[in-house]
Amino acid sequence: METQFLTDEKGNRTAVLLPIKKYNKLIEKLEDLEDVRLYDEAKREDDGYRISFEDYMKTRESKKSNV
Repeated sequence: METQFLTDEKGNRTAVLLPIKKYNKLIEKLEDLEDVRLYDEAKREDDGYRISFEDYMKTRESKKSNV
């Protein structure tokens, strides 16, 4: 892949030009990494507490009726 750089008047690199396909792949990989990070964070914070779906629905319905 040929990466192009934009430079200022002193020749310092200020930006990068990427083919759109490469850019899209980078974004996809970043999103995947964010998913892994969120999963790892959730696992660290998991206290093991669970409720059944039925109990969740009861709680949800009672909150709706209180509004």
